[in-house]
Amino acid sequence: QVQLVESGGGLVQPGGSLRLSCAASGSIFSIKSMGWYRQAPGKQRESVAAITDGGNTYYVDSVKGRFTFSRDNAKNTAYLQMDSLKPEDTGVYYCRAVTSRHEVYWGQGTQVTVSS
Repeated sequence: QVQLVESGGGLVQPGGSLRLSCAASGSIFSIKSMGWYRQAPGKQRESVAAITDGGNTYYVDSVKGRFTFSRDNAKNTAYLQMDSLKPEDTGVYYCRAVTSRHEVYWGQGTQVTVSS
């Protein structure tokens, strides 16, 4: 099993930055891909960014050029650097991991609020 714990959310003004962290533990050797999702109030959860096993990075169009997804394998931690934040980036951000056996794990989520 894999455990994921997100941190780094908070309240930030438009144009500001936040860095989210996702610390993985457990059977981390089995993780093949990781991703960040967000869920705004009243909306479905959507994919924001992902890193595949081959190291390819994907971003949803609305965050391209503003968000950066990275992994530090030595620390078993993934990061989502979010710059130039907009009010529409507000939501609960979740970390997701998929293992080699196609098991899907989620973190508990961290709230990001972009407001003046």
